[in-house]
Amino acid sequence: MTVVVDVQYAVAEGEEGGNALPSPQDFAHWAEAALAGRCAAGELTVRVVGLSEGADLNETYRHRKGPTNVLSFPVDDVHETEAPLLGDLVICAPVVQHEAKEQHKTPQAHWAHLTVHGALHLLGYDHEDAEEAEIMERLESVILAGLGYPDPYAEEKMIRAAS
Repeated sequence: MTVVVDVQYAVAEGEEGGNALPSPQDFAHWAEAALAGRCAAGELTVRVVGLSEGADLNETYRHRKGPTNVLSFPVDDVHETEAPLLGDLVICAPVVQHEAKEQHKTPQAHWAHLTVHGALHLLGYDHEDAEEAEIMERLESVILAGLGYPDPYAEEKMIRAAS
């Protein structure tokens, strides 16, 4: 499988979340794991942003105020492009850092999760309804386990099981 991942760092040094960012190799490794067996080859961009750009993009494209953790921008029709372009991921570093701390996860595990999550969106997976969400969450959990990370939905699953 050939996966090309272009990483752009657009978060200011010193801004919360701007230190100790994953390397381009980390992002490539996580994206390859998400695409393995689902896509023969692909090219995507991961753009790591700060709060301002994250909020602007979220408001412009999702019509929601404030930044979010990851935005996925899939190519409309992969088959119409000469190269196997999948799309772009925008990950907001300060949100990732805050969520990791709040959810008692290591930042590295949360970065991996959001990269896998976003890459699956580029392939057409979604979580708009309960059935889609269950499929996508199960797939994310399996991929992350293969990477050596804990199930990001373990706490939610325990709460649902207890209900």
